[in-house]
Amino acid sequence: TSELVADAPEDSVAARTFRSPRLSANDSRTDAWRKAEIPAANGHGNARSVARVQSLLACGGEAFGKRLMSRAGARRVFDVQTDSTDLVLGMPVKFGLGYGITSEFMPLGPNPNTCFWGGWGGSLVIVDADARVCMAYVMNKMGLGTTGDMRAFGPISAMYDALSS
Repeated sequence: TSELVADAPEDSVAARTFRSPRLSANDSRTDAWRKAEIPAANGHGNARSVARVQSLLACGGEAFGKRLMSRAGARRVFDVQTDSTDLVLGMPVKFGLGYGITSEFMPLGPNPNTCFWGGWGGSLVIVDADARVCMAYVMNKMGLGTTGDMRAFGPISAMYDALSS
């Protein structure tokens, strides 16, 4: 996160977001962090559990024999809420409901109904509703930043290569 605010004015949205409170990767290893309820910030799981949960969206609201949301509800994720430069990340991002959506600036899959979310340190989940597939990457060693990690792109490419074979 420090690279996102290094050149940012002190009163910018990015600086205020990442300096209040200032966090270290070591914070994520504490019991206090793991017990806290911080939406969109401290979910814990391995790649299998993340993909399993997100497969609900990839499969139109139903997964593993259980329907937990309507097909229409699952499709709402792709309703564009904003398509501009994110004031915190400082880069162009298209957001749907709770997820980033693949775009010309962030082309994470070949299909238009693809959404994603990344996590602190480099984790990433891709949900492709057109292909009805989900892929999650989590890491053993946290990387820098919050805008993605190149380690995730090899598995994503391999998944799409396998689907096109």
